[in-house]
Amino acid sequence: MDIHKEIDTRGLNCPLPILKAKKALADMASGQLLKVLATDSGSLRDFQAFAKQTGNELVEQQTVGDEYIHVLRRR
Repeated sequence: MDIHKEIDTRGLNCPLPILKAKKALADMASGQLLKVLATDSGSLRDFQAFAKQTGNELVEQQTVGDEYIHVLRRR
């Protein structure tokens, strides 16, 4: 997977990971991938809802230990 931008939101709680992702996606071209690292367990459902509401594609979600990795494709 060719990640174009990665942001680290570890230690931040809702809604900050979503807000930071939204800001990062705004600076990206259509089709580019954004990887978000988070520690907020609520981010799993938050990013699912965010993708549906914004039209960005949620390509992948992983849980690695106590970290959550989200990959979004810019619409």
